[in-house]
Amino acid sequence: MGTVFLAEQEEPIRRRVALKLIKLGMDTKAVLARFESERQALAVMDHPNIAKIFDAGATPQGRPYFVMELVVGDSITEYCDRHALATRDRLQLFVPVCRAVQHAHQKGVIHRDLKPSNILISLTDDQPVPKVIDFGIAKATSTPLTQKTFMTQGGQLVGTPEYMSPEQAGIGAPDVDTRTDVYSLGVLLYELLTGSRPFDRKHLRSAGYAEIERVIQEEEPAKPSTRVSTSREIGPDVARKHSTDIRSLTRQLRGDLDWIVLRAMEKDRTRRYDTVNGLVLDIERYLRDEPVLAGQPSAAYRFRKFAKRHKVGIAVASAVLFGLTAAALGLTYALIESNRQRAIAQAARDEAEAVRDFLSGMLAAADPRNRGRDTPVGEVLDAASQSIDGSFGGRPQVQAELHATVGNAYRALGDYASSRRHLEGAVDTQQRELGLEHPKTLSSMNSLAILDEVQGRYAEAESLHAQVLETQRRVLGPEHPETLESMTNLAAVLLDQGRREEAALLLHQALGVQRLTVGEEDRETLGSMNNLANLYREIGKYSEAESLHVRVLEIQRRLLGDEHPETLGSMNGLAALYLSQRRYQDAEPLLEETVKIRRRRLGDEHPETLNAMNNLATMYADLGRYDESTALHREILDTRRRVLGNEHPHTLISMGNLGDTYTQMGTPARGESLLAAASRTAKRVFGPRHLIHSVSLRKHGVCLRELGRYKEAEAALLEANQLLDQELGSDHDRTLQAKRDLADLYRAWGKPEQAAAVQPAANGRTKE
Repeated sequence: MGTVFLAEQEEPIRRRVALKLIKLGMDTKAVLARFESERQALAVMDHPNIAKIFDAGATPQGRPYFVMELVVGDSITEYCDRHALATRDRLQLFVPVCRAVQHAHQKGVIHRDLKPSNILISLTDDQPVPKVIDFGIAKATSTPLTQKTFMTQGGQLVGTPEYMSPEQAGIGAPDVDTRTDVYSLGVLLYELLTGSRPFDRKHLRSAGYAEIERVIQEEEPAKPSTRVSTSREIGPDVARKHSTDIRSLTRQLRGDLDWIVLRAMEKDRTRRYDTVNGLVLDIERYLRDEPVLAGQPSAAYRFRKFAKRHKVGIAVASAVLFGLTAAALGLTYALIESNRQRAIAQAARDEAEAVRDFLSGMLAAADPRNRGRDTPVGEVLDAASQSIDGSFGGRPQVQAELHATVGNAYRALGDYASSRRHLEGAVDTQQRELGLEHPKTLSSMNSLAILDEVQGRYAEAESLHAQVLETQRRVLGPEHPETLESMTNLAAVLLDQGRREEAALLLHQALGVQRLTVGEEDRETLGSMNNLANLYREIGKYSEAESLHVRVLEIQRRLLGDEHPETLGSMNGLAALYLSQRRYQDAEPLLEETVKIRRRRLGDEHPETLNAMNNLATMYADLGRYDESTALHREILDTRRRVLGNEHPHTLISMGNLGDTYTQMGTPARGESLLAAASRTAKRVFGPRHLIHSVSLRKHGVCLRELGRYKEAEAALLEANQLLDQELGSDHDRTLQAKRDLADLYRAWGKPEQAAAVQPAANGRTKE
């Protein structure tokens, strides 16, 4: 595309830069106009492995130029060979290159000319750092993405033939997308591993357009292991540059690395990795000695590829060998297959129509002209749910889908008993009719696991979520949106049980893939961000939690509106974070708005309404507004006992909060039995190390102290201190508060030396 010079920029910053002068024959005005349109996309790219573009312009003679960050170093292939890097080291150097390309794709930029000379290795603190150069230049100097994207007006190919994807090389090909870079990265990886390119460079460079297109679109390259093992000329030299011998190198490449490279280089882009991130994840699986997703193609697939390359020979051989019999069999099979497909499609249409008719009838029943303006949604659901089995007898799959739909609706209303009845029925039917691995079965199992979680049945929820996740990873793949959703669901259950490290690992994994594949504004990504923010709050990382909460809330308000349930959930989460930091002025407006909207939209008994009310009541107590706090806490506790039961974690939290409020307002005797019961029940139901138990135990110890029962208070506070220190760490707010409570006990007990021994430092963090 041009010539690169070492240049010096004199103003406004004095620095050495690389200046690329585009070759003659390009339309200067068009090139600069296209670059101007790409400037913003290029400007937002900010990645340590991408060389930046500083400026662009034209010489007095009208030739366009680009000013880029100067990168001094060898190409990636030269660097690996010069330093005789082993195969694993080459892969580890290749991964950040892929991450850089994925970053560009997220910003809407496709490179389209990835090759060794555009990936340079510089040294930073004696460590090799790959830098991808020329991002956006190919896009800025070519025509817009049409079916003739890669042909300039002068009939020139824009790009490098040896690294072009089949769709990039085709003159009449459809528009390219990010998978063209996946292909080029596959070629680059092929070269890094074998020391040669998939196709002969001299042949491609000397060929015409038609031959270039034919080779790239039809010829299959040898597997990397085959290329190395069968090449007597280059094989030994390549092995030496990998610091090994030919036999060992062949063994390293055979299998997983063969299939990773060939999947990235698939002719059919629908069979490649969907994203660069998919390629990266498979390489990382290989480096961790885990099974890779790229696998050996089936025999049927290999035959189809062979037949495509040898259409004439296959046709002649088939005619000679099978004659009219083969034709008749083929026609019969085609008719049978066609009829089968039509039957499947018709069954799917019938099922969809039945579901649609049922839901339409349910909505018609809710019409105020039919049932009155104030008909509760629950009554509409009750009437509709009673008709499912009678209306669809003999159609179990339709019944199951409707049971799942109604079950989820009941769960959203907080009617957990009705929700369970429908969801369990859906799961049983779908497992029997469709099998355990069918997406509809997995979806209903996921809904049932979520119901288990909201009812506090954490062991059952964890087991079911784990089963669904394992199956989805195998059937749908680890990057499928439903798989990622299951990861976040399982993480939430683990967090409920105080298993923060396991939850954090799942959330970071899921969020990393979601950000790369669907972006930050996807609702599932936002859910993962919100869960991670809650986890950060639990472990005392308040700044990280606030950053995530604020970001999620800003996106949800913009995309979903102020009164959407997910927006309200984020408002409540952010308010809870502010309460943890005693930032009441920030928390109060969020909480009051959330409670007001939830009461109006969901009702006073809905679990989400009660959660917001609980946070508001806690804030009132902290502000000394005890009458308001106790009235609200009593309302919440009575409702939770009635709706959730006496052993639900939210009920136990309410018992602890009301009892603690009585202690704060100077009437500890009114709360002692509540706190004792909350601590005792939490220990029995969830185990001694669960956070609800340790926090209830601390509050009970404080209550006993205020009652003058010092010996009992000491036992409770010592145990609470030990549990919180083990689970949260010695510098967590809850642990520090427990230490302060114990020191206050010893002072009240007349034991100043023991108080001084346990009192945390003055710079300890604030109370919970």
